[in-house]
Amino acid sequence: MYAGLDGLRFSHWHAQPREDGVLMLSLDRAGESVNTFAQDVLIELDALLERLALDPPKALVIRSAKAKGFIAGADIREFQAFDAKGTIGDSIRRGQMAFQRLAELPCPTVAAIHGFCMGGGTEIALACDYRVASSDASTKIGLPEVKLGIYPGWGGSVRLPRLVGAPAAFDMMLTGRALPAKAARGIGLVDKVVEPTLLVDAAVALALKGTVRPLKQRALGWATNTWPVRQALAPMLVKQVARKAKKAHYPAPYAMVETWRRSSGDTRALLAAERKSVVKLAGTSTARNLTRVFFLMERLKGLGGKSTADHPPVRRVHVVGAGVMGGDIAAWSAYKGLEVTLQDREQTFVDKAQARAATLFEKKVRDPAKRPDVASRLRSDLAGDGIAEADLVIEAIIENAEAKRALYVELERRLGPHALLTSNTSSIPLDELAAHVQRPAQFAGLHYFNPVASMPLVEIVHHDGVDETTVQRLAAFCKAIDKLPVPVAGTPGFLVNRLLFPYMLEAATAYAEGIPGAVIDRAAVNFGMPMGPIELIDTVGLDIASGVGRELAPFLGLQIPASLATPPEAGKRGKKDGQGLYAWENGKAKKPEVPKDYRAPEDLEDRLVLPLLNEAVAALHDGVVADADLLDAGVIFGTGFAPFRGGPVQYIRDTGVEVLLERLRALQARHGERFAPRPGWDAPALRADVTAAPTAG
Repeated sequence: MYAGLDGLRFSHWHAQPREDGVLMLSLDRAGESVNTFAQDVLIELDALLERLALDPPKALVIRSAKAKGFIAGADIREFQAFDAKGTIGDSIRRGQMAFQRLAELPCPTVAAIHGFCMGGGTEIALACDYRVASSDASTKIGLPEVKLGIYPGWGGSVRLPRLVGAPAAFDMMLTGRALPAKAARGIGLVDKVVEPTLLVDAAVALALKGTVRPLKQRALGWATNTWPVRQALAPMLVKQVARKAKKAHYPAPYAMVETWRRSSGDTRALLAAERKSVVKLAGTSTARNLTRVFFLMERLKGLGGKSTADHPPVRRVHVVGAGVMGGDIAAWSAYKGLEVTLQDREQTFVDKAQARAATLFEKKVRDPAKRPDVASRLRSDLAGDGIAEADLVIEAIIENAEAKRALYVELERRLGPHALLTSNTSSIPLDELAAHVQRPAQFAGLHYFNPVASMPLVEIVHHDGVDETTVQRLAAFCKAIDKLPVPVAGTPGFLVNRLLFPYMLEAATAYAEGIPGAVIDRAAVNFGMPMGPIELIDTVGLDIASGVGRELAPFLGLQIPASLATPPEAGKRGKKDGQGLYAWENGKAKKPEVPKDYRAPEDLEDRLVLPLLNEAVAALHDGVVADADLLDAGVIFGTGFAPFRGGPVQYIRDTGVEVLLERLRALQARHGERFAPRPGWDAPALRADVTAAPTAG
């Protein structure tokens, strides 16, 4: 038996020699449910590998001792602390050194991967000679660092292109996409895929016998990293990135491609170039704000508590209203494993919803054999028979308080004693609805966003009579269907629509003044919005926008331009009809050409963005959400608000309250009282020194 580590004791790594001479090295980070690379984990690994280099075993297998997952990557909490101290470079150097020491061990090394393998987890696997992955559905291998405004800095951007070829490597690194085991095997990232129970045995066998990678894969790895190919391929990759992200907003993908394009030499030279580039990126506002967004997401995920006997989980859902929102809510719930019944006045509405659901299932459920089972969970229910069995009823009918209240009378007669009743209203104050409900403690708003399948946020809307247990059960339900819940007050527009409405209204006003829609949209996209507000109005629907306007305009004291003041003509509601403010073809807006000599007003971006910021301040002042972090989270995940800016409040902190107030007052003098600063600009939460990271819990 191998005895090279006798006398050494570690907190996180456990070495187990085998009779065949293979050393099993298991990571079990102390005090944590998930394996991540904190600095003490890396320091232990480096010390251990230093000893192994002097007295190597016959072979080394690295695995996780956790029940779930291989390694999730770096400890982001530490990463943020190192940024604050200016010691990111030391952290990156330490990881590179440890993994390079692993790569240089004079014995075969194998990573045995089961469950999630992300970031640093993938990088340590790349430093091994071979990789074996379990075929379990939970096994996903990825390098998501670009989502934090950096890129793989512990050797991943050096090793992956040489292993699988530059095209496949950059497809992973530029998107942050994680691959299932089979796909990872397909590109050559993984050498073998086996059943979970066979993982260790397969890793040991590979360590002892080795394998020869297919000639085609080896040739691709070499050829696509030669100097001439790098010079030819890099501009193509940059062009691909530019279609989705601006360099000024998201510099990491561009820096990754450029570092790869120009860097040559041995592995240590390439690692030095990688380190220098990643350290520079880590100090950008984009990286800091995207890290902040990561913690905001973790906080929202943490709101979904565990179910108990007193708080039973939602397993059966009944949706009333098979329109776009109701039908898509029902389809998503069924896709996520719940039993769903869908009710409407006529079968034709349900049929259309089920047709849309079939399209969703075809896109999301990759195995065609499994689609019938998913589809069977969504059942038509014109008579409402599913109400009595439902744990949760979601009302998604027209935005009319009287119609909703009348429906609740019918629903409550058939609801089970523990069932929750919710409304997907987008703007009606919850007190107006709750006052007519027999069990207000079990009634709340559950406001989704369109399109349901791609928008991650759900607002859980409170009112004075709701029970906290109801809120907890709804948060747990959101977690179960992979949505991010944010608790909001039941005032008009709640959070997201309250902030979006002034932004969209100002866009519609500018449009009515004759500023081309394409120019307005371009100004918003240049700020960092995922789409322009004119396109957004058409996407939401002029009918919905008009209805929300009637609810919110009086509350906010705003005037509605003619284009939104009245419901649109039949067939002209926007994207869903193929005609709105724009004409639509194949799901894309056909924006009229803007004359080449047209010059947009210099204050256009401010006119669009500052009303949203102004209302964010007012919403925080009014207590629509509990704190600034929840406001930023809600707006980022509910609207797509420029993630690299960290959210409206963080943008205010970064820009400066006085700077923005001066710009607001200039707009007020030029365009009118709608730009008057709202109450709350003196709040301490808006100060630049309030930059503590949101907690993950």
